[in-house]
Amino acid sequence: MSDSLLITAANGRTGRALVSALRGSGHPVRAFIRDIAQWPRLQQLGADDYAIGDLLDDSSIRNALTGCHTFVLIGPPMHPEEVATAARFIGAARAVGVRKIVYYSVMHPLRRSVRHHRLKLDAEQLVVESGLPYVIVQPARYMQHLEVIWPTVMATGVHAMPFSTSALFNLVDLQDLAAATRRVALSSDFDYGTFELAGPEALSQQDMARIISEVTGREVSARMLDHNVMLAKARAGGASEDRLAQMRIMNEHYDQHGFRGNPQVLQWILGRPALSFRAYVQRLRDSWLAK
Repeated sequence: MSDSLLITAANGRTGRALVSALRGSGHPVRAFIRDIAQWPRLQQLGADDYAIGDLLDDSSIRNALTGCHTFVLIGPPMHPEEVATAARFIGAARAVGVRKIVYYSVMHPLRRSVRHHRLKLDAEQLVVESGLPYVIVQPARYMQHLEVIWPTVMATGVHAMPFSTSALFNLVDLQDLAAATRRVALSSDFDYGTFELAGPEALSQQDMARIISEVTGREVSARMLDHNVMLAKARAGGASEDRLAQMRIMNEHYDQHGFRGNPQVLQWILGRPALSFRAYVQRLRDSWLAK
């Protein structure tokens, strides 16, 4: 498939959303995965092809990129080898004739006290200096954090995240991010651009709890989740000690500074308003009621 578009970390939450967004685009989608068992789900979402490998293995990266015109580089969350991964993909892309890089970064990579922001910034430099046409997208925090805790929120009436209930975030819908990434990946109009993708409202946990209450009719309050409780849950879920340390650093930073951005760029790329948090909660509520 000489016209294929490769998506790395395709079986992750972001990768799956992008595979779905690219369905019917006219460009075959190749999913880069670690395990063949992941393929049926991605095929159902719309992927046309797959390559199995590791983000730090040069031979599997080269094999995955062969025959692709573009690749979207999505890294595992908070991965300590973000820069090395970018370097490997860029080197292989040059070698096999890939024509475009789309790098999935993070909003405000200049927040260098947070390691995964800093590593994204360093990787962005490699992308810009790669000699290939590129696009860098910088997403804000996902609205989809709520999906993970929704059963608990509905059962307890508490929306709890590990930062101040008054810290402000321009939460963004992952489906909007996937739609915007699809557009910049498939059109040369955005080449050599770096785009901050933030949601339409600056909301605190208190605001989120109020909106959830209004949409569901269930009284929900906001509470700051103790960092040690958060880390214990993550450790029980199999998170590495490195990941746990970075989660603490990130959440302490967001607790102090929030994570605000401007929605205009996202809405310009989409050609429509970005989804509001209220509309997202309504969609989530309806999906759970339909189960």
